[in-house]
Amino acid sequence: METLLAIDVINWLNDCDTSLLLAVNGLHSGFGDSFMWLVSRKFEWIPMYLALFYVILRNFHWKVALASLVAMALIFALTDACNTQLLRPTVARLRPSNLDNPVSAMVHIVDGYRGGSYGFPSAHSSNSWGLVFFMTWLFRKPALTLFLAFWATLQCYSRLYLGVHYPGDLLAGMLMAFISATAVYFLFWRITKYPIPKELKHGFVPILVGSLTILVFAVYSLIA
Repeated sequence: METLLAIDVINWLNDCDTSLLLAVNGLHSGFGDSFMWLVSRKFEWIPMYLALFYVILRNFHWKVALASLVAMALIFALTDACNTQLLRPTVARLRPSNLDNPVSAMVHIVDGYRGGSYGFPSAHSSNSWGLVFFMTWLFRKPALTLFLAFWATLQCYSRLYLGVHYPGDLLAGMLMAFISATAVYFLFWRITKYPIPKELKHGFVPILVGSLTILVFAVYSLIA
C-alpha cells in the first residue's frame, strides 16, 4: 500500500513537472527565442562576473579576494562533479528535449539545441545559484542579493523556455548549490576570518552591468 502511494506521488510530481515545463516552453515567440537563447549562454555574462570581482577587490584585502575566487571555483567543481559523475548517470532522467523522450514531440526547440542526454540536476541552475548564495554570504547586501537572485531565476526560466530542463531539474540544482555554497563559505570564513563590510563600495556596478547586459539582449532580440 505504501509503495503504491509513493508511486502515485512520484507520478503526480512528474506530471506536474511536465505540465509546467510545457506551459513555459509553449509561450515561445521570435523575440523570446532570441532573448532566452542569449540569456542561457555563458560567455555573454563575463562582464557581470568581472564586475563582481571588481567589487570584491574594492572591498577586501587581495588575499581574501584570491580566496573568494578559489572558493567559487570549488563550489563549481563540487556541483559539476555531483552532476556529471554521480547524479546524472545514476538518475538518468532524459531531458525533455531529448529525442528518446516521448515528451520531446511537444517541446519547442530553438536553433536545434537539445543539450546532452540527461538533465537532472541542472548545471545552469547549480552554477548560477551557487554564485548567488556565495555572494549573499560574502557581502550580506540585500540589493545585490535580490538582483543576483533575479538573474539566476532568469537563467533557470530560460532553460525551461528552451525545453532542455524540467522544473525539478532546476530545483535540484538550486538545492545542490545551496548546500555546496554554504559548506564552502563556512570553510572560507573559518580560514580568512574576513570582516564583513558595513558599506559595500561600488556595489551598484554588478547590478548596472548585469542590467545593461539584459537590456542589450532585449534590444538585439527586438531588431534581429
